[in-house]
Amino acid sequence: MQSLPITPSFRLDGRRAFVAGASRGIGLALAAALAGAGAELVIVSRRKAAIQGAADRLRDAGYSVRAEALDITDQPAVRAFFATEDRFDVAVNSAGMAKHAPAMTTDPDWYDQVMAVNCRAAFFLAREAAAAMRPRAGSIIQVSSQMGFTGGEDRAVYCASKHAVEGMTKSMAIEWGRYGIRVNTICPTFVRTELTADTFADAGKVAWIESKIKLGRVAEVEDLMGAVVFLASDASAMVTGTHLLVDGGWTAG
Repeated sequence: MQSLPITPSFRLDGRRAFVAGASRGIGLALAAALAGAGAELVIVSRRKAAIQGAADRLRDAGYSVRAEALDITDQPAVRAFFATEDRFDVAVNSAGMAKHAPAMTTDPDWYDQVMAVNCRAAFFLAREAAAAMRPRAGSIIQVSSQMGFTGGEDRAVYCASKHAVEGMTKSMAIEWGRYGIRVNTICPTFVRTELTADTFADAGKVAWIESKIKLGRVAEVEDLMGAVVFLASDASAMVTGTHLLVDGGWTAG
C-alpha cells in the first residue's frame, strides 16, 4: 500500500532565529511564537533596557533567548553583528516607523526618517542576514503592511516605504533562491499595540478601520504569530518572494 504524504513540520527545534524590533508589540509576539515552536532566539532593539526586559519575559516563559542592543539603521553595526554571530536559520525584521501627514505638508525630515528605518535598514539587514545564511538555507521575513498594497490618506510616505519593501523582497527572493534562502513578508492590518494606542483611542478612526476590515475587528498580535511560524518553518519550504496578508480582508476590495 502506498504511504500517505506527511505534513512538513511547523517546528523549529535546533534552529536559531534573529528578531529585530522585538522589545514590544508585534516584534515581541513574533519572537515568542518562534521560541514556542522550538527556536533559540537572539532579539535586538536599539533600546537596551527595553530589549533586556523583553528577554526577561521570554526567559520567564521558559524560552532560550539572548538580547542585544542594536540600531538597525546603523549599517556598520549591523554588519559587525552578523559577522560575529553563529549563522541564523531565521531572520525576522519587525522594526518600523510611522509618521503620518498629508502628502502636501509632509516634512522632508519625516520622509527621511521613515525611509531610513522602513526601507534602507530593512534592505541592508536582509542583505547581511542572507550573507550569514549562505551556503545553507534560511528564511528571511520582513514585517511589511497591508499598506504595501494599497494607499491611505495621510500615509503617502508610509505606503511608499512598504511598497518598497514588497519590491525588494521579490528581487531578493529571485537572487537568493539559488542558495536556498527564502524571502517573504507578513502584511498586517491595524494591530492593537502600545504604538497604536492613540489611534484606537479615537472612536472615529476605529469606526473607519473596522469598516474596512471584512472580519469586522482589528487585529491582535496573536493573529500574526502563526504566520511567522509558517514562514520560518519547513511548512513553507516552497514559499518565497511573496507576502502573507493578515488584513482581515481589507485589501480584498
